Amino acid sequence: MRAVSLIALCMNSYGLMSIKEIERRCTMSHNWGPHFIVPSEVFENYSGTVLLREEFDEDLLHKELENLGISGPVLRVTNPWYYRNKNTDTWIKIGESDDIDENFPVTWDTTALENGQYEVMGLMHVFVKKGSEEKGIARQNIVEVTVKN
Repeated sequence: MRAVSLIALCMNSYGLMSIKEIERRCTMSHNWGPHFIVPSEVFENYSGTVLLREEFDEDLLHKELENLGISGPVLRVTNPWYYRNKNTDTWIKIGESDDIDENFPVTWDTTALENGQYEVMGLMHVFVKKGSEEKGIARQNIVEVTVKN
């Protein structure tokens, strides 16, 4: 019954189209990434300079692009990094990387931060070119960390 309700909701959102197209648009998205790579072993506390890295699944990315109706070659992938104190709204940029081979590395110097709970976000952007048009999609990954200097 839940699937029927989901399709009905999607039908209301998308208007009149084939059942196949409705199912394609209403399926859950593919979690292509970004996926946080924990430095060395699993750290409970971050101190000093930390290397942040993320990876993504290229096959799932292409499935997601197909589900979204976006086709064409991937032009570039970039991953800006942000942090914020836990339970606050504003993100502060740490840095940005487009180095796919090294998993989008950015160093984060935590020495100037107060000890406490923080959130780190990788906001991965993928840009695709179709003809003369460029389209972009993005996904985020947020992890909670403790800074203890």
